[in-house]
Amino acid sequence: MKKKKKGKVKKKVARKKKVVKRKKKKKAVRKSKRKVAKKKKAKSKISIPAGMSLEEIGIVTHYFGHVEAAVIKLTKGSLAEGDTIVIKGHTTEFKEKVDSMQLDRAPIASASVGQEIGIKVKVRTREHDAVYKLVG
Repeated sequence: MKKKKKGKVKKKVARKKKVVKRKKKKKAVRKSKRKVAKKKKAKSKISIPAGMSLEEIGIVTHYFGHVEAAVIKLTKGSLAEGDTIVIKGHTTEFKEKVDSMQLDRAPIASASVGQEIGIKVKVRTREHDAVYKLVG
């Protein structure tokens, strides 16, 4: 067996490295002045003939995009083929003549309060759009 020397044992000590923080140079940023357009009040897209008025008859409960049909729940009035309706909503406002109506997939000529009917429309509608009938 070998004999170990008695004496001082040197331990290696890890030295701390100096961390040098470099300051980032700020690039000059040009601020462009954007002209902000003022919001204009929405004008009514539909024209109502003189002597005619709008009577609210219901609301849109669903829209089927693939067949372009709106489901309307009649809450206050009746509706018949040939009537002119106006559908107004947050992003919707148009006037259209009722050409086709259905109740439970069966064609009907008129509908009354409480019925949920399907109507063929040319413009996309959204839920909760109000439906008015042109009366005069």
